[in-house]
Amino acid sequence: MIFDLFRNGFSMELVINLCARLFVLFCVLPVHEFAHAFVATKLGDQTARLSGRLTMNPLAHLDLVGTLMILLVGFGYAKPVPVNPRNFKNRKGGMALTAAAGPFANLLMALIYLFVYVLVYLKVRPESGTLPYYLMTFCNIVAQINVSLAVFNLLPVPPLDGSRILAIVLPDKAYYKIAQYERYIVLGVFALLLFGVLDTPILALTRIVLKGLLYLVGLPFGIS
Repeated sequence: MIFDLFRNGFSMELVINLCARLFVLFCVLPVHEFAHAFVATKLGDQTARLSGRLTMNPLAHLDLVGTLMILLVGFGYAKPVPVNPRNFKNRKGGMALTAAAGPFANLLMALIYLFVYVLVYLKVRPESGTLPYYLMTFCNIVAQINVSLAVFNLLPVPPLDGSRILAIVLPDKAYYKIAQYERYIVLGVFALLLFGVLDTPILALTRIVLKGLLYLVGLPFGIS
């Protein structure tokens, strides 16, 4: 994002895009992490609450490197919420529900912003360069980022949320074997992101999910 500013110069669209990224940092990522902490706490694990993560305060969740990544390249992450599965009555089920809470929160937020997007479009039909047009642009970008975050986090590789969900169907021996190599898998995932290998599949899945969410949003307005 910041690189684009120096490359292409000032434009209102770029400013809206940067504002959307900042909004994601301070409002979207904290909701994702809070969802993890909230579900874990409700299921009996107080680790996140005692660690000060059961909060919407972005300062409790933001990671320096992840924050810089979102501002510089448009994709990043927050600090993982600490969870102790020993405190769950059902360890696998508790971990899976806790892991799923973050992506679910992202999809819910995407629905909200797509709803605003469609509502403004149908009621105002804004022209390019107007305030409603920029509001639609903002909502569209935030919705897309929410969906891409959900899609990325649901990939079934450690330490992403999808791997915790996958653990329900994997034998314990197989899951623990994979967990042993988690730090190496993390490096591999970052390398794939850095070289753009994951861009195409994540973008394709994001478009599919966005299309489905737009269909749901359009139902109350008679759009199909």
